[in-house]
Amino acid sequence: MIDTAMQGAWGELTNKLRPFIARRVAPADTDDVLQEVLLRMQRALPDLRDDERFGPWAYRVTRSAIVDHQRARARRVPLLSGVPGEVERCAESHDDYPAEEELATYVSQFVSMLPSPYREALTLTELEGLTQREAAEMVGLSLSGMKSRVQRGRQLLRGALEDCCRIALDARGRVIGCEPRPDGKLPGCACKHG
Repeated sequence: MIDTAMQGAWGELTNKLRPFIARRVAPADTDDVLQEVLLRMQRALPDLRDDERFGPWAYRVTRSAIVDHQRARARRVPLLSGVPGEVERCAESHDDYPAEEELATYVSQFVSMLPSPYREALTLTELEGLTQREAAEMVGLSLSGMKSRVQRGRQLLRGALEDCCRIALDARGRVIGCEPRPDGKLPGCACKHG
């Protein structure tokens, strides 16, 4: 039986983590991810050595569960999976959905396929909107180390996007066109689409 103080502590933790998770996953998935986070924490809690680092550790476990959830979701719904019209939608420029917005919808799937340190760095800074300093503190890394990871992660992300699609930019560097390459690689697989 869990005592009242422990129930209150888990309840307080749940109240802090739920909005953090809800901003990063679909509303229907929030409780599932939260449950996974609490399960992971319960399993790993005996190995936590420094009680003062509980807060950053809890958010690190949460971010990891969110990334794993997004990665699993990306595998279930592959990018440009060959469904009729998907390839054309990326190449078209709609008034309501400019090419930049269309391409942005796929970026998180490409980020989720990067090697771990770069995936974590870009998820925190580019997708979650943390500053590089905040991200460095959260993962226990120096600011220069985080800057290096973000820079290298951006290079890897750009390479992956360019391997998949021809991306046209205007003079200001904004995306004005996106056309899948016939031999482009999809994130997470060695196959080519065409």
